[in-house]
Amino acid sequence: MVRVKDLYSIGELSVRTGLPVRTIRFYADVGVVPESGRTPAGYRRYDDGALARLELVCALRELGLDLATIRQVVERQVDLAGVAAAHAAAATAQIRLLQARRAVLSLIAARGTQPAEVSLLNRLARLSAAERERLLTTFIDETFGNVDANPDFVALMRASLPELPAEPTPQQLDDWVTLAELINDPEFRASARRAAEHQAANREEGLHGALTETVRATVERALADGVDPAAADAGPIVDEIVAAYTAEFGAVDSPAYRAALRTRVEIGGDPHAERYFQLVARISGTPEMPTLQPVVRWLTTALDAHPLTA
Repeated sequence: MVRVKDLYSIGELSVRTGLPVRTIRFYADVGVVPESGRTPAGYRRYDDGALARLELVCALRELGLDLATIRQVVERQVDLAGVAAAHAAAATAQIRLLQARRAVLSLIAARGTQPAEVSLLNRLARLSAAERERLLTTFIDETFGNVDANPDFVALMRASLPELPAEPTPQQLDDWVTLAELINDPEFRASARRAAEHQAANREEGLHGALTETVRATVERALADGVDPAAADAGPIVDEIVAAYTAEFGAVDSPAYRAALRTRVEIGGDPHAERYFQLVARISGTPEMPTLQPVVRWLTTALDAHPLTA
């Protein structure tokens, strides 16, 4: 039997734990840290077990657990590991919301957001990863779902779905908001649908990265040399590019082929699509491809200016 003189008073527990006497008395009254005995004069006393229990209660309270749960833990009615796991998950979710809130506030401060935009920014930032992915996959499904598009092209679109970091920078959040606005823009959806229909009608063309790079390099040299796409000296360059395409696809050069090639270049170099992939890269933190717009403008103009003559 523990002697009363070997027990701690509430004042001694207060010194050892740093808790106010009234808090320890409250824990005793609600049964979280029951007393171990009393002095003849009726003063409460606590043993080493009660001290350890009180220290555990303090630690759990600092971690955000409510008293009802703490009582179940200290009385071994529930498993501490399970409780800790549940609260860790809740803390993770809370951290994510705080990070999103900070990113939104930083973005508002940086770009002078109008009051009407604040709700949108906050809503988009709070979307879960699954909800963000569903927003983009719905766009892809609606664009390509009932079109027999090139599977490689559709796979590229799906593989490019961006992953917003758990702690986004204001710029990444700004890019995500821009991307969400872009995929809901009727003009962008129309251009994406046009690309899907073109891919479906020309599935045999596939995706030819090496050819694209060859054409890009050829046009960039022409741009660097200051060649006017409508001038006569652009003609041989156009012939070289058309020859590369016909060799790749086993086609024959003709006025109709050059007209179709112009359409292919225009659709493939659509600025809306380029903007989409630039935003995706910036959100995901991957290298952003340089713009192809100068190349597209030069080549489409050159194809218009240099049709094949009989």
